[in-house]
Amino acid sequence: MNGILIIAHAPLASALRTCALHVFPDSAAAMCALDVQPNVPPEESLAQARALLRQAGWPETLILTDVFGATPCNVAQKLSDGVHARLVTGVNLPMLLRTVSYRHESLEALVARAMIGGTQGVIQVAVTAPQNQARRAPHDQDIRDHQQ
Repeated sequence: MNGILIIAHAPLASALRTCALHVFPDSAAAMCALDVQPNVPPEESLAQARALLRQAGWPETLILTDVFGATPCNVAQKLSDGVHARLVTGVNLPMLLRTVSYRHESLEALVARAMIGGTQGVIQVAVTAPQNQARRAPHDQDIRDHQQ
């Protein structure tokens, strides 16, 4: 089984893990989270991440980070070897839920699932009028307003 390590700015990593465990309560052993605290040296965050990976003991790991180029991503890049650990940035909840759902697939397939989940989870929702009633234009005058 693949493991999922979330490394993000505090408190996002833990919050995402908590949300995923709400949906998939049986997946606690498949996920770890590292909240990168402000003013903590990257070397310390890297040591914490390595300790989490050692403790988890997963044969392969998908590492998810929040922002490319930021400290969590830079830490994750030092963990990712492209063979036993792969890195995807821009983590969001749909991406994480997709990866948890398919964590038993190969690491390569899991990376593809993460990318699809992350992009398909971003949807513009059309604004609709309550009870499908026609909306009035913002410049329309209210029928109860009287101009004098």
